[in-house]
Amino acid sequence: MTKIALLCGPARPPFLLLTPACVALGVGTAYWEVGQVSLSQVFLVLLGALSAHVSVNAFNEYFDYQSGLDFKTTRTPFSGGSGTLPAHPDVVSAALALALATLAIAAGIGIYFVWLRGWLLLPLGVVGLALVVSYTIWWTRNPALCLIAPGLGFGLLMVMGTHFALTGWYSATALVASLAPTFLVSNLLLLNQFPDVDADRTVGRRHFPMTWGVQAASLIYGVFLIFAYVSIVVGVICHLLPAMSLLALGTAVAAAMAYRRARRAAKNIPDLIPALAMNVVVNLATPPLVALGLFVGGR
Repeated sequence: MTKIALLCGPARPPFLLLTPACVALGVGTAYWEVGQVSLSQVFLVLLGALSAHVSVNAFNEYFDYQSGLDFKTTRTPFSGGSGTLPAHPDVVSAALALALATLAIAAGIGIYFVWLRGWLLLPLGVVGLALVVSYTIWWTRNPALCLIAPGLGFGLLMVMGTHFALTGWYSATALVASLAPTFLVSNLLLLNQFPDVDADRTVGRRHFPMTWGVQAASLIYGVFLIFAYVSIVVGVICHLLPAMSLLALGTAVAAAMAYRRARRAAKNIPDLIPALAMNVVVNLATPPLVALGLFVGGR
């Protein structure tokens, strides 16, 4: 295989579906407030967000290879990395180049929107880029930061950044809409840490499944699920989201199933895999359903 083909591993294409799901929510809040959005600007926002996502994935693979974690992790279809770099060490430098190149693309698109919409977008963009670079080597060393970092990136930063890039302002609607993916994506990574506890401990990572145990971490998972769905309901009650956004509550059934399985099989990785799968479904379906409500719900 060529190096270009092998770089699909560090990029983790199946996981990139999360980005358009979250961007759609920011597009939905912009459309609900303005009544129209520029498709060319939506494309640029999506390209920038996808570039940032590829970058954080590639940095994660590079740093996990360098730390030796990749050689200790038990991989599942949803966690443990792609395994590309341990199998093809000659691609390591190319993976770092991919991380830096996509980071530059994300930064370039961000600078364009700062020029177009104003400097108030700059702090959010700087935090986002810093998170991309430092997530693996810094945020994962602290349980609280490790918990909130994924949701911060894909929820608050991505949804509100998309909204600002398309409208030129922040809004309470975008803030409330961003809360569901904030809690859900943090949960996505939280549950994916369950199979990696022993391996992560050897390289200095510290997250709640490690420090508190997987049973206690599964309770955090359940609380965050409740927060995600309550944020949608509160948004509708406060007239910050249309009633049609309650369509997203339909994923609560899968979320409850994932929680029940996580509680029962927290220490049994093969039995935990269905919960990991349902967790992915919840993350990919919920933000677009909220967005659908914003597109069709009317003011």
